[in-house]
Formats: sequence, structure tokens, C-alpha cells
Amino acid sequence: MIAYFRFREQRLTSRLNLRFDERLAERTRIARDLHDTLLQSFHGLMFRYQAARNMLPRRPEEAMQALDGALERTEQAIAEGRDAIQGLRASTAVTNQLAQAVTALGNEMSRELASQGSTHGSARFHVVVEGPPRDLHPILRDDVYAIAREAVRNAFRHSQARNIEAELTYNGSSFQLRIRDDGKGIDPEIVTEGRAGHYGVSGMRERAKRIGGKLDVWTGIGSGTEIELSIPGSIAYGTSPRRGVFGLFSKKAAHG
Repeated sequence: MIAYFRFREQRLTSRLNLRFDERLAERTRIARDLHDTLLQSFHGLMFRYQAARNMLPRRPEEAMQALDGALERTEQAIAEGRDAIQGLRASTAVTNQLAQAVTALGNEMSRELASQGSTHGSARFHVVVEGPPRDLHPILRDDVYAIAREAVRNAFRHSQARNIEAELTYNGSSFQLRIRDDGKGIDPEIVTEGRAGHYGVSGMRERAKRIGGKLDVWTGIGSGTEIELSIPGSIAYGTSPRRGVFGLFSKKAAHG
């Protein structure tokens, strides 16, 4: 009888620890998303407004140009903040139907850019699913969706592509996400270090590594871009009792 109660206590403790780990991971993700959008953007705006102020009153024309640039950047910061908030809200609503979630994301980006009069919103977007879809751990799934969101938005906003494709591959050995476009390609420096004030490719790599995956980028000037996220099946689907996703996140939290 004592052994039975100890077993029940261990199970309850394990469940509580898992919930705490999930809450900690969610708080960390929210903090990172806000840092990569709102805080970075507003920090940059402070320098722009300060520079314009320093030009007054001796160089009014240059000050006006600086203020115009700062106002334009403010609009971008507001858009980035809106994207971050929408992303945080979406993460709690996204189910394991990743294909539908990514499709909705692409459609949303197309409508948003079209409403702003941008020709980039005219890019054709479609999603391909290879293999029967399988459930992913909710925390891992949110990070996969966040990587997809960043890659798709970058493709719409910066690639000048005519076609953008997202491919989800489910097989026994791994889960793979690929975002590819036929646009102008990415500057090698941005691939390595990311775009100033943005989450960037380097940030996506960090997120992929944190969930036990790997992110690769193939690109060239004028030859389009392909971003691939690959996660071993034992982690993505929790098929291995020792190296499943629950153990992965418990270790991450314990050593964080």
C-alpha cells in the first residue's frame, strides 16, 4: 500500500513539474518575442528622434527628413508589435493542425500586404503535406509554428518572390518543415547574423536548437531561399520513452 501511494505521489509530482516547465517555457518565449519586436524597435526609434532633435534648429531640412524616417519606422514598429501580439494569441489557439495554421498565416500575410498597396502580397502561397500528419508536443508545436511564422513573413516582406511554398513532412524518423521561395535571395551576412532589430535566421536557429532540432538555409542572390527545420522523430512525436519530448523539456528547464 505504501508503494502504491508513493507511486501516485511521484506521478502527481511529475505532472505538476511538467505544467511548471510548460509555463516557464511559455513565459520565456513571450519575453523573447517582445524583446525581438517591441523593445528593439523602440530602442532604435529613440536614437532616430534624438538625432532629429540634435539637428534643430540649425539644420531644419535634415531634421524633417530624419523625422519622416522615424515616423515611417514607428509605423513599422507598430506593425511588428501587432504581429507579436497576434503571434502570442495564435500560439494558444493553434492546434496540431499545423498545415491549416500555416495556410491561414500565408493568407493573412497576403491580405495585409495587399491592403497596404504592396505588390509583394501578390505572391502565390501554398502548403504541401507529405505523410500522414502526427501530433506534436504543444510546446514544441508552438516553436515550430513560430519558426514557420518568421520564415513565411520574411518571404512575403523581403524576398520579392512570385511563389512561396511551405512543406510539412511527417515520417517515422523525423519531422521536417520547409519554407521556400523563388525570390531575390538573402544576403549572406543576414543569414549569419540576422537583420538588425529583427529575430532573423540566427534567432530561428536558436529556437530550433532549443527544441532539439536543426535549421538549415540554402540561398543565393537571385536564386531564392529555402529554410528547412528538421526534428528527430523521437523528439517530435515523443516515440522514445527515454528521449521523448517530455524528457527533453524537463532537462532544458532543470538546467536553464
